[in-house]
Amino acid sequence: MSSPTQTASCTALRLLALLFLLAALLLLRQPLFGQPPTTKPATQTITTAPTRFSVVIEGAPRGTAPDVLLLPGLASSRDVYAAEAKLLTAHYRLHLVQLAGFAGEPAGPNATGPILSPVVEQLHQYITDNHLQPIPVIGHSMGGLLALMLAQAHPEDVSKLLIIDTLPYYGLVFNPAATVDTVRPQALAIHDQFIAMPNDQFAATQPLYTNRMVKDPEGQRQVSASSLASDRTVFANAMLEDLSTDLRPQLVTIKTPMTLLYPYETAQGPVEQVTALYTTAYATKPNLQLIRIDDSRHFIMYDQPAAFDKAVQTFLQSKP
Repeated sequence: MSSPTQTASCTALRLLALLFLLAALLLLRQPLFGQPPTTKPATQTITTAPTRFSVVIEGAPRGTAPDVLLLPGLASSRDVYAAEAKLLTAHYRLHLVQLAGFAGEPAGPNATGPILSPVVEQLHQYITDNHLQPIPVIGHSMGGLLALMLAQAHPEDVSKLLIIDTLPYYGLVFNPAATVDTVRPQALAIHDQFIAMPNDQFAATQPLYTNRMVKDPEGQRQVSASSLASDRTVFANAMLEDLSTDLRPQLVTIKTPMTLLYPYETAQGPVEQVTALYTTAYATKPNLQLIRIDDSRHFIMYDQPAAFDKAVQTFLQSKP
């Protein structure tokens, strides 16, 4: 029987892999990077081109179906949602985002300076310019953090949130009592080591980490490929910002209805202790529903696609 300490350690290892390796693997297959969908009508064209990310629109023509905004995670391609998008496009108009510098996308202005807050502000501008307020937002990992930041800064933009295995502060993987200040030395060390790692060594680490993040073999391949195609500096800087962002004090102010999906495997230890990691982290978040997805790792959409689709469909069909 696992002790609480063993369970916490196992969970922390998975979530750290979720960051650090997020620094070594994140997501998936070759992105659509700004390639316009080949059969989309003119009404699908966005009115303002963002510079911090690109958007591909799939699904129903504008005005004929609900809009949905989908945000991938650290070093991830929008294609992390590709399988689910195929199940949604008949009834929804999807806005599939990919951050500049990730998975082969040119770094653009994300090459220097802050990333997360400027991305949030451009998401707000994109939503406003395209008259999408309020829109349901789905975010995985760091994409979930961005979704929470958007709902906090611009609550009028977001009707409801579906957050996939995101903590409001990733420093918790180091210590349940962690703060931004106490974690910063470790975060900086990870950042510097990550940038300094030779390309061949970085590539060699991918298989070591990928299996901790996703069970599905094809998902593992896509996660590794996306990580290797990401701009290393943007990757490292975004990871550092992620580890330096603690939204827990703001959670009580985020009234937007939210569903949180979190994965569980028996190897992590007692399910109650794993669940407690998330319930404690989000203790002050109002209008929150937690859904556990069993036999899955961080990339729920790869490991349990049927359960993921059920959760997404239920979320989109629910009233805010």
